[in-house]
Amino acid sequence: MTERTIYLDPDPRNWRSRKIHVQASRWYATVELDRDGYVGAADSLGYDPELPTAYVEAVDRARDAFIDRIWYDGYPGDFSWGSGPSWVILFVPFPHVEATIEALRVAEFDHDYNRLHALADRLALPVDDWLAPGERELIRGVDFDPLPGAFLRFLRGKAKVRGVRLNGRAAAGSVWVRPTLSAVEKQIRERYPDRYPGWVDRWTGYVEPENAPLRPWVGGRDQDLSYGATPVQFRTVESTSRDKCPCGMSLRETWGNGKGHTTHHAAWAFGVTAPKNLEWWGGLAVVTSQSPIAWRRLAYQVGRMPQKENGYDFNSWSHLGEPETTPDNVRAYLLKANGYVIGYLAAHDTNQHRRWDLIHGSRYGDEDDTLRPRIDLVWVADVYRRQGVGATLVQELADDFGCQVADVSWSTPISDAGQHLARQLSPQGIWVS
Repeated sequence: MTERTIYLDPDPRNWRSRKIHVQASRWYATVELDRDGYVGAADSLGYDPELPTAYVEAVDRARDAFIDRIWYDGYPGDFSWGSGPSWVILFVPFPHVEATIEALRVAEFDHDYNRLHALADRLALPVDDWLAPGERELIRGVDFDPLPGAFLRFLRGKAKVRGVRLNGRAAAGSVWVRPTLSAVEKQIRERYPDRYPGWVDRWTGYVEPENAPLRPWVGGRDQDLSYGATPVQFRTVESTSRDKCPCGMSLRETWGNGKGHTTHHAAWAFGVTAPKNLEWWGGLAVVTSQSPIAWRRLAYQVGRMPQKENGYDFNSWSHLGEPETTPDNVRAYLLKANGYVIGYLAAHDTNQHRRWDLIHGSRYGDEDDTLRPRIDLVWVADVYRRQGVGATLVQELADDFGCQVADVSWSTPISDAGQHLARQLSPQGIWVS
């Protein structure tokens, strides 16, 4: 499937024209209804650009069904999308792309949302039946289609959202499940009914029928070690906790068993793995906006580390298009050690500076128009911090430009860690811009 654009309005050259973009990836196709120009024009004329509530509900229902189906088919990743009337974004299994395009067209022009609901009904999965109480075997080709391991992973994710313990095992051509509800999850859902509308406890008190299938024993641990055991007791206590990890990711477990956090945290701590296809002759690489795309993508990937950690809106490296010349000589310094990129400095040249004595609350000095290299951002992998890596990057920037470290300019505001580094390198004061 190739990338394409379908224009919905008669004149495709008009910037107000609505259009649908289709872009394929490995597991699914992204179908985006672009209403940006249309919404802008309506807003300028005083019309309400918001989508009707029924439209939003139909899109959300179809999106949920699509995403469940893609996860069901084995996709291990996550999805992200925005909200608002300018864009309608759906992640669609390949066989349903054309039907989705037509459903969006009919919804947009005829205000008929039945096709979106029909798609959601067609792709809806019997998750509630799969997670019903009781020991049973789900057969591949009869109850489900994906590989048993992928199907079990999908079921575990859906069970976790419902607060259910799955007790599942994948066999060669089937999956054994025994969904149960823990006492703590039952207590949470009964205490906060507004968070779980429509929730019904189907698991507590469930009695297995006499003719229930017996899961075959496959060796390993004795299966009866918990028979007759006393349930664990729980107490409510006040404890200090935080929701955000120092690496910038949420500490709350998400879909995919937290693998996204684990991967990001490892890169934040040890550095970003240096690609094998890049010839890296020295410890430091200087990447510019004219460098090969593999190097610029690597700079962008490393730039994601401080973006997540500090909650910045934008990546400090954004040059991912065609090679281009920038008037201010934008560049990134990548420092490698032990096969990982452990240090990153983004910089450009500018001639607007003021002197600062690094004293909190003190004013900046007079303007200076000398051309200097300006540090946009410095980042060091957590394991290598406080070992002189940041100082090395700043020194390389100064040497590369042909100036002293004290003549380097720093972008404001400067973080506490940045001020500490600046005091080490230039205790008499620094240039800021």
